[in-house]
Amino acid sequence: MLTVLGGAAPASASAPNQACSLLYSARITFWAMTCSEPGEPMIGGFATWRNVPITFDHADTGSATVQASNYLRVTPNTSSSPDGPNIELGLYAQKTGRTTNSYGPRWTELTNSGGRTKAITAGVDPNKPNKRNHTYMTVRQDHGNQWDVLYDFNKVGSTTGQLKVLGGATNRIDAGLEVTGPQYIDVPPISNRMQYMTGNKVWERVATRNVAKSVTLPACSSSSRPPNCFTTKLTDGTNFTQWTLSKPRQHAVALATAAVADASLPATFNGVDQQALQSCMDNDPDTCLTSVPGLSECVTTARICNAAALQHDDAADDTPTDVDVTAAGIRDQAAAAFDVPAADLTVAPPVPPAGPRISRSEGDGSSDGAWAVTSTHSTPGLHHTDQRFDGFTARYSARTGTLLEACWGDLCDAS
Repeated sequence: MLTVLGGAAPASASAPNQACSLLYSARITFWAMTCSEPGEPMIGGFATWRNVPITFDHADTGSATVQASNYLRVTPNTSSSPDGPNIELGLYAQKTGRTTNSYGPRWTELTNSGGRTKAITAGVDPNKPNKRNHTYMTVRQDHGNQWDVLYDFNKVGSTTGQLKVLGGATNRIDAGLEVTGPQYIDVPPISNRMQYMTGNKVWERVATRNVAKSVTLPACSSSSRPPNCFTTKLTDGTNFTQWTLSKPRQHAVALATAAVADASLPATFNGVDQQALQSCMDNDPDTCLTSVPGLSECVTTARICNAAALQHDDAADDTPTDVDVTAAGIRDQAAAAFDVPAADLTVAPPVPPAGPRISRSEGDGSSDGAWAVTSTHSTPGLHHTDQRFDGFTARYSARTGTLLEACWGDLCDAS
C-alpha cells in the first residue's frame, strides 16, 4: 500500500476551467477535451474506447500534418504549472500519403526538458480499426515517482521524469480528441470512459462538478456543418461516466468491422480469470477492474495481466503502405511533425539487423530496420507549444513510414 505522498495540504477540487482552456486552444490544432481535477492524490489513470475507423480524404495535402488522436493524459503534479510533466497514451491516426495513413496506439512522456514517444505494437490487433475495445492505463510505481504504462492491462513502458504526487488538488486527468486538418478527416463517435486511482489504490470516477471541457470547433448543427465541427456529449449524473465525441466528414467511407478471433487461453494468468477478462473486454471494459477476479490486484503488482494480448501474429501485418517509402517523404514528414526545416535534418536509410528477427512479442515490431532521422535544431517536439528543446531523434517504419519512436531534448538521454 502506498502510504507516503507529497506534503501539500489537502484542498477541495474544482473544475480546472482555466487550465483546460489554456492547454487545449490553438488555431491549427482543434480539441474536444475533458479536463478533470480529482482533488485528492491520484496514482493511476484508466480509459477505454473502441478502435473506430478513422478515415482520410484521398487528397494531396503536401507536407501539412493531418492527424486525429484520442488519448488519456495524466499530469501527476500541477503545483507549479498546469502543463507540468505528464503521461499521454491513446490511439493515433495520421495521413501519410495521398491514399495511405498510419493507425495505432502509442504512449508519450513529456517533461519540462524534453519528451519521448513510442508506438505500442503488443496486444491483439492494435493497428486495426475493427471496433475492438482496448484499454489505456498508467499507474504510479510503489517506490519512487515514476509511472508504468499499460495497454490492454499489460505493461508496455515506464516513465523517467515525472514529479512527486502531492496531496490536494494538484493533479489532473484529461481525455478526449485532438484533430489537425479537420477538413480531410472523418472521426466516427468515440465513447471515452475514464477513471482514476486514489492513494489507497481504489478506482473512482471523477465528480462531474470537477470536470471542465474545451471544445474548439463549433457544435455540429444546421449552421455549423461538417467537416469543421464536433459533436460532443458528456454522460453523467454526479460522476463522469462517458465522453462521446465525433468529428464528422461528408462522404466518409465506412470500414467493415473485423471479426475478433477466439484464442486458447489459460484459466488464470497472474491471478486473473482470463475467460472473465476477455468477456469483459469485449462487452464492457470500463467495469473490468472491479468485475474480473484478480485484475485490480494484478495491474498494481504484476502489470502483466492479459494472456490474450501476449499472443502475436508474426506474419507481416496488413497496414496500408505506400508503393515506395522514400528519404524525401520521410524528411518532409519529420520536418512537419517536429517543426524543423527539412534542410536541418539528417536522414539515414533502414539497415536490416544482422541477427535473427525479433518477434513482436519481444521487441517493438521494428526490428527489420527503420529510417532514422536526427537534428540538432530546436524543436517543440510532437506537442507544439511555445517551449522548444535542443534536437530530436526519430525512427520511422521501413514498410509504412509510420513513426515508431522518437525523443527530443534531454529525454533522448533517458534510459
